[in-house]
Amino acid sequence: MPPKAFICGLSGTELTPDEFDFLRGMKPGGIILFARNCQTQRQVKALTSAIFDALDDQNAPILIDQEGGRVQRMAPPEWKKFPSAAQFTKFYKNDPDRGESTLRTCYGWLAQGLRKHGINVNCAPVLDVPQEEAHPIIGDRAYGNNPGDVIRLGRLVAEAHLENGVVPIMKHIPGHGRALVDSHEELPDVSSSPDELENWDFVPFRAMSDLPAAMTSHVRYMCYDRTQPGSSSVELINQVIRSQIGFDGLLISDDIGMKALKGTPSERMMSVLSAGCDMGLHCNGDLKEMRSIADAVPSLEGAALSRYRAIQEIIRTSNEKTEIIQGDTIHRLLDEVFSLTD
Repeated sequence: MPPKAFICGLSGTELTPDEFDFLRGMKPGGIILFARNCQTQRQVKALTSAIFDALDDQNAPILIDQEGGRVQRMAPPEWKKFPSAAQFTKFYKNDPDRGESTLRTCYGWLAQGLRKHGINVNCAPVLDVPQEEAHPIIGDRAYGNNPGDVIRLGRLVAEAHLENGVVPIMKHIPGHGRALVDSHEELPDVSSSPDELENWDFVPFRAMSDLPAAMTSHVRYMCYDRTQPGSSSVELINQVIRSQIGFDGLLISDDIGMKALKGTPSERMMSVLSAGCDMGLHCNGDLKEMRSIADAVPSLEGAALSRYRAIQEIIRTSNEKTEIIQGDTIHRLLDEVFSLTD
């Protein structure tokens, strides 16, 4: 039986008996970890091993947001501080040749560290192009303030993940860079024209539409759909993401618990799936909500299941990778990036 079309969070640092039974019985399509789940290196490895056991699938996707900078779920002091996208961009522009090799090495090491802990999917890179007047929720998480820089560095980041056995999820398709409010707190409306969006915001996602996975944005693009945010918009997903951008990989919603969406957890989940997302993301680890979602959500099938299996094949082959990047080399490179950009 294929897994169900949702990804969920967990409550803490260990899998509780109720959570184990839920994962074993309901078979969500993946798990996402947050800071509340990541205390020590040994503990995270034990947690991911328990997840694989509960799901009875060693190739089950286990996700995390490990961008660096402000968004680093495995954080100091247990884990090395990692620069933000903007810091890497500044380092790259100071010396493009050295910057490119440094990005590849540092993000390769990051991916190897995730894989060593049992984490096989990273919700990165951010491909949004922030506007000057936009809410700072994206800000230094972006690889520049123009599509060219975002494409150039975003591609390096994605390739470094794939080369080192971790699936990258580009986000937040088709773009969060014009949002004037934080979609965690309220629904952003973007009133720009189709031409503006197609020639700026959508450009990085179109250039990287060959990547295996993407995460949607909870932004309402008024020129395409005046009622629904992007994650719940049939028009936006079909007309923009699948057609104009040409993305045919696994499409995952951003967290349905964000305040940009309305309704019960199961209603929110079904709204993103009905609109065309292959999978929905539920992050808070509330088991009562997870049970209501699992009861409503169908199993993966058709094109969505094929895309999911393609992700699992990347994960399966990642188990054959070997670690080659040494910690002392990385610490020196990261210190160089921080010394130039802090």
